[in-house]
Formats: sequence, C-alpha cells, structure tokens
Amino acid sequence: MTVSGKTIVVTGAFGALGSAVAEAAVRQGASLAALDYAATPPPGLAARLGPDALIVAGADLVSPEAAERAMDTVAARFGRIDALLNIAGGFVWETIADAPNDGAWDRMFAMNLKTALNAARAALPRLKASGAGRIVNVGAGAAVHAASGMAAYAASKAAVHRLTESLADELKLEGVTVNAVLPSTIDTAANRKAMPDADFSRWVAPADLAAVMLFLASDAARAVTGALIPVTGKA
Repeated sequence: MTVSGKTIVVTGAFGALGSAVAEAAVRQGASLAALDYAATPPPGLAARLGPDALIVAGADLVSPEAAERAMDTVAARFGRIDALLNIAGGFVWETIADAPNDGAWDRMFAMNLKTALNAARAALPRLKASGAGRIVNVGAGAAVHAASGMAAYAASKAAVHRLTESLADELKLEGVTVNAVLPSTIDTAANRKAMPDADFSRWVAPADLAAVMLFLASDAARAVTGALIPVTGKA
C-alpha cells in the first residue's frame, strides 16, 4: 500500500500539509515533484526531500498556462505522472455582513477550486498514459456543514467535492481514479496560533492525513473512486 516507484506531483508542497505529504511520499520511495506558488521553499524542506526530488517554485496554478508548464516540467524530468495530489489552497474567515466586496469569494474559488481544476486538466494526458492514474483532492469537512464566517471557503471546497465526483465519473473507464479527503481542523502552527485555546489533541495530524492521501494514490486503492473521505481525528 505504498507509492514506491510512482511519480507523484504534490501541489501546495511548501505548506504544512503539503510538505508532510511530500516527505511521506519520498520516504515511501516515490519520485516526487513538489509544486508551490511561493518563490522559495521553506528552510530545510529541499534537504528533507532529497536531491532526486523536483522542486517547482513560483507555480501559479490559478493560470491554466502555468499549470501546463508545470506538468510539462515534471514530465520532462521523470517521463511520466502517476498521481496528482492537489493540496494548494487557502482559507479566509469573513462574515457576509462584514465583507466589503466579493474579494474573499474570488480568492477562495481561485485558490481552492481553480488550482485543483487546472492542475488536473494539465496532468490528465500523463495520468491516463500511466494506466493507473490517481488524483487526490483536498476538500473540507466545513464544506459539508458550514459555520458563520466560512461561507466563501466552504463554498469553494464544496465545489472541489463536486469536481471530484464529476471527474471520477468522467474518468472511471480510463484508468484514473479521483477522490478527495475532507479534513476537519489540521494541526498546524498557523492553526494553533489562530486558535490558541483549542484542544489541539482533537485535530488531525498532517502525517495522518498524508497517510490517507498516499493510500488513495497507491495501487491498493484501485477500486476507490468518487469518494469523499472524512479525516477528522477526534473532532
């Protein structure tokens, strides 16, 4: 149930979850392409990923053309793409009454939906050629039942859920599975800072979420497609 020997693309690879997934993929023996919008990886990440990993910084996946260039870069290096793990995204908390305009909605749909859509579309020819292609998206438990201030974020993640289901149906006879994980609050430094009084022990560890995502990227998950899988820790 590992991704040993697979070529794995991780978007949003410089963030807390993305780096955890990227590092876990390398430990399992995958060839890794780590994509991120940021200009440089965080200190120490490149060393942890090792010299064989491909790091593609400055990849603005909101742009379809940039997504195509990024996947071409991966294919030029490794010759194939077996799995795409769409982790790029963002979060904003803003009530509708207090929102000055639609800016938060535009940002959330760009960061959460368009990045996943563009990366998937750009990777599809190589995923089909793999014969066992995998797409794993990151949805959100908050998109199932949204709380105050989370409308824009939850709506964008709900769109990721529908993208996952529709693309899974589209590709079910072409050797590509498409699934999504739906985490509750992830235990990251940023979330601890934002919610210092919360019970961190109930949150999902990035390593646990990475394990589920890499299972879905493995050959063992060949019969799973169109699934929206809650990963909630003790929430």
